[in-house]
Amino acid sequence: MHFAIERATADNARELAAVHIAAWQSAYRGIIPDDFLDSMPQQIEQRAEKFRQAIEEQQGFYYVPVVFSRNRKQNGKIIGKLVLWKSRDDDKPAAGEVGGIYLLEEFWDRGYGRAMMDFSIKILTDMGHTEILLWVLEDNTRARQFYEKCGFAFDGTKKEIVIGKPLVEIRYVLNM
Repeated sequence: MHFAIERATADNARELAAVHIAAWQSAYRGIIPDDFLDSMPQQIEQRAEKFRQAIEEQQGFYYVPVVFSRNRKQNGKIIGKLVLWKSRDDDKPAAGEVGGIYLLEEFWDRGYGRAMMDFSIKILTDMGHTEILLWVLEDNTRARQFYEKCGFAFDGTKKEIVIGKPLVEIRYVLNM
């Protein structure tokens, strides 16, 4: 198997939506209410349109991790989604942000997530950012442990969001 991370195109939007939904259903089961997660496949077309529009309007940088069988591109399978952009936080205007990093469950614990994070850090530092942040659900201990292994640390900042129920997101920061 050969692995690559490529810039997403609008043509990837539907597959991005499918990967996004599957990754959410695996990663957030037990955190986000099941009825919300179970209803996500019904929204695939809306999500695909949202991703297509964001890619076309260059709202951040969308990347797709792809696995190729026998190094033949036509056999490539998108296995995740990566979104990078300038920080959206008013108190961190110069930071880069990992706005989304998702991987299909069958590829967890095989080094792909770490390769995606290393790629993210390189892209954002190449853009001149000396600080990188991301937001994670406080109850998502698996993701938090992964981010900590990658050198990120909780900076004490929290906010409440609602995804089927009130949840707390916490901010992790990596200083370069």
